[in-house]
Amino acid sequence: QVQLVESGGGLVQPGGSLSLSCVASGFAFGPSFMSWVRQPPGKGLEWVAAINPTGRSTTYADSVKGRFTITRDNTKNTMYLQMNDLRSEDTAVYYCAQGWAAQATKRPRARGTQVTVSS
Repeated sequence: QVQLVESGGGLVQPGGSLSLSCVASGFAFGPSFMSWVRQPPGKGLEWVAAINPTGRSTTYADSVKGRFTITRDNTKNTMYLQMNDLRSEDTAVYYCAQGWAAQATKRPRARGTQVTVSS
């Protein structure tokens, strides 16, 4: 079955950086559109970034554009999210999911990884 395992979250000060990873198994990762989505405390799920199967096309939510970078390594069935200049509003549980952008918010998710931005 589909398995997605996120890692790399933690506590970071405003302006800091974190790098998240998502290891996928149980499905054909290479041909799949993939996204990062997040759920801030007390709020709904929102998409953050998306990447096409080859990695050559990406899109970002306006709130993270210029600060976050999504990449993938199909040889390792792994997707990444480099997060720079983190802000308190980036605090959320981050999930990886199949699908492109908003579509990914409707797909099954795993445990996620907690990112907390606080001084």
